Amino acid sequence: MYIKRHIEPVVSRIAKRKPVLVLTGARQVGKSTMLREVYHEINYVALNRPLVRESAKENPSLFFDIYKPPVVVDEIQKAAELFDYIKDIVDEKKVKGQFYLTGSQSLKLMKNVSDSLAGRAGVIKLMGLSLREIAGLSYREPFLPTEKHYSAIGSGAALDYDDLIRFIHKGSFPELHETESDLHDWADFHSSYLQTYIEKDIKDVLNIQDESAFIKFIKAIASLTGEMLNLTTIAEVCGKDVKTVKSWLSVMESSGLVYLLEPYYNNFNKRLIKSPKLYFLDTGLACWLLGWNTPEQLVNGAMWGHIFESFVFAEILKSYYNDGIVKPPLYYYRDFDKNEIDLLIEEGDTLYPIEIKTSSDPTKSMVRAFRCLSANKTKQAGAGAVICLAKERLLLTENVWMLPVWMI
Repeated sequence: MYIKRHIEPVVSRIAKRKPVLVLTGARQVGKSTMLREVYHEINYVALNRPLVRESAKENPSLFFDIYKPPVVVDEIQKAAELFDYIKDIVDEKKVKGQFYLTGSQSLKLMKNVSDSLAGRAGVIKLMGLSLREIAGLSYREPFLPTEKHYSAIGSGAALDYDDLIRFIHKGSFPELHETESDLHDWADFHSSYLQTYIEKDIKDVLNIQDESAFIKFIKAIASLTGEMLNLTTIAEVCGKDVKTVKSWLSVMESSGLVYLLEPYYNNFNKRLIKSPKLYFLDTGLACWLLGWNTPEQLVNGAMWGHIFESFVFAEILKSYYNDGIVKPPLYYYRDFDKNEIDLLIEEGDTLYPIEIKTSSDPTKSMVRAFRCLSANKTKQAGAGAVICLAKERLLLTENVWMLPVWMI
């Protein structure tokens, strides 16, 4: 069963403005499925099929005579030879919505787009299913802790505690939500996913000789989700030098599996931490990597707070990507006095502060750091929120709400 994606109107909008649309995102998040659903009448070709890929590489001039545009080309980065021919076709015909290109390894993909299709392509990112998409909500605006957002989302995505925990543990890959799946299916999917990711994405970019070290690296990344990035710690875990770990992390980031959240430090007087914060974006894959094999093990384990924070951050990030915003105005705050705000959302001249807690009954002390925003002389502090496991939205302070996680 296909679940309607919130990014569909963005795809249609860009296709009317640009001759080429580039859709990136992690493997198995539903890129080609969505394009084939929305544009089922146009040609489709997948370059992960060896014979098709060889044809594209050896005879690129003939390739688009066979697969005439408009066409969806899946895993386009596997045949870089096609980019110059796409450029020639769009420059000659000057028709919008001719090429829909997808790729799960955006490091190679975006280099080719920059080299050959600059100014001709619109780029968007897709993540796994969001809570709003699973609930079937039509509301698709980026999250902000405002009355406008709360009124729009209402109670349509409301989940009870057990269903929410199951969703966080399952993760957001569409295949796991299309049919009823048990924990054996969940484990089999993620085991296969990791191997496919290494074989088809990583080895295309990195010359990895020690696969076991790379698996240790991925597990280390999962175990450090929600924490400030420390390359030295990761290097020690997998037995590699910092330069190698930095290269590996860059590839994981470009694959859409991790996100580095930058600190916000403009126009503050205090000395601020400037290291990014690391988030592993699919909590189901993170749970599998870390051995949390059931929802009960997850909530009783030492990583529960970090996994919950990663889940909330990923849901907010999805709301921006699904609106076509590929560089969301999302940051965190931390200074050397140990004041920390989990998430800052910048909107115009306003900073909205967010805390993320597993508590169902947050306290005012949890938002004490929000006062630090007064040190910023060019931005005003907007309404804040503590996104948590509360059952209903309630005022915590005059301008801060305790917010059930399903309301994001």
